[in-house]
Amino acid sequence: MRSNDPGAGCALCRDAEPLSFDFSYAFQPIVDVDTRRVFAHEALVRGVSGESARSVLTGVTADNRYAFDQACREKAIAIAARLGLRSHLSINFLPNAVYRPEVCIRSTLQAARRHGFPVERIIFETVEGEQVSDGKWLAEILNQYKRIGFMTAIDDFGAGFAGLNLLADFQPDMVKLDMALIRSIDQSPARRAIVAGVVSMCGQLDIDVIAEGIETANEARCLRDLGVHLMQGYWFGKPRFESSTHEREIAWSD
Repeated sequence: MRSNDPGAGCALCRDAEPLSFDFSYAFQPIVDVDTRRVFAHEALVRGVSGESARSVLTGVTADNRYAFDQACREKAIAIAARLGLRSHLSINFLPNAVYRPEVCIRSTLQAARRHGFPVERIIFETVEGEQVSDGKWLAEILNQYKRIGFMTAIDDFGAGFAGLNLLADFQPDMVKLDMALIRSIDQSPARRAIVAGVVSMCGQLDIDVIAEGIETANEARCLRDLGVHLMQGYWFGKPRFESSTHEREIAWSD
């Protein structure tokens, strides 16, 4: 729960003990099937030897989540810069770990400058499924990030707590459709109708749609026919530990 004291969260980041665990990242491509380019890589937290995200997240507590969120942003940028990443970089963040957006973002901006990674190629992605008690506060965070120059995305759209109410308060640069809507969409008229409706709505709001969780060529072709051109999933590339994916390695749908 966000504190009423705007300095409380800042103190938790500034004065917190160093994290008792280390972590790293794997990177999964988000591709543009129209241009056949890698549009972005999503940074996915892993253990230092490639262990699962769960092995890291079990160490995150109410006492260290603020410091962990800051460390995640900085480390994702540092590794992406080391890899010479030329695509966008999508970083997940914890909205409940943000107390004052303009302050909490400072270390991220410093990391981007330090490593020479362009701010305009960073996407901040929040999971709609994380319950945020104050939707307008989440919109305020995202608005602040957008004003600074970052791109913004809502993950798992359609599966969480905010949904259409969030879009009424804030229009991100993109939404990522929940993979439950994508699974076997080529065989489901209901899923196709829902996705077509979301694509139409987002088009009117100038929001790009990303379909994630794609595992077959038929799913990819169906989504392209529905007007989706940004896609992510094992069909195009699995997460690679401390490594990126090149266009020539992508299994395109046709």
